[in-house]
Amino acid sequence: MRCPFVLFLLTLTLIVSCSKDEAPPDDLVEATPVDGAEETPGDGTEETPADGTEETPGEEMPPEESENPQGDCPANVGYVFAESEGIVSIEFEDSAYPDGWVLKTDVSGVSGDGYLQWEGSPSLGSPGNGTITFPIRIATTGTYRFTWYSSFRKGDNGTEHNDSWLRFPDADDYFGRQGDGSTVYPAGSGKEPNPNGASADGWFKIYRSGNDNAFSWQARTSDNDPHDIYVTFSMPGIYLMEVSARSDFHGIDRILLFREDISQNMAIDRAAEFSVKETCN
Repeated sequence: MRCPFVLFLLTLTLIVSCSKDEAPPDDLVEATPVDGAEETPGDGTEETPADGTEETPGEEMPPEESENPQGDCPANVGYVFAESEGIVSIEFEDSAYPDGWVLKTDVSGVSGDGYLQWEGSPSLGSPGNGTITFPIRIATTGTYRFTWYSSFRKGDNGTEHNDSWLRFPDADDYFGRQGDGSTVYPAGSGKEPNPNGASADGWFKIYRSGNDNAFSWQARTSDNDPHDIYVTFSMPGIYLMEVSARSDFHGIDRILLFREDISQNMAIDRAAEFSVKETCN
């Protein structure tokens, strides 16, 4: 009989057809990168700067801070006078001065706006009254000589109304010296010998001699034993020069500092080339 045999063939064909694996359509297969890493849309990696820090969009690095060339500005002053080629030349009135100092214009032959005269109480034994501070910027180091253009403005006795106090509190050395080498140091400096007459707390009494009350270049210390005035700056930088009142009616027009290898005549010839006054914070 042929019917059972035909039925057997049909059943066998159906079983073989259903046993084959059915692969999913191509668009359902999840692609896997060759290296096995999971692929992320785009380039798949978060960009990191070469220095390893994470970059924040829109953030700018702050500029480098430049060094402040006037960061050593003295407190409560706001300016310095700059030395040039071994000379510091200053108009005495070109400064912040306290009450007691009075600007005068009654004399010809002075420079600038006039001169300052002390009209407060005398301070013969106590320096520091009516102090004026002059910050000076020294670039050319060494020992400088000090002088000023001053006058006594009362009476006709050149030993009265003829002096004021002077101090360099942060200089490396400050002294009076004669031509023969005799040297004196201000009282309170820790050095000896000290000058004849008044001196205290690092201040010298600075006087001028002569009964002619015309303004003249002269600055000395030690009574009846005159010593010229010197100050040493060993390092470049800003130093303070302080003047305070002593005798009333002492008038001061100009201040001059010059390296000791410059003659006084040459320095006075150049005194009209006033030091640049630099503002600072």
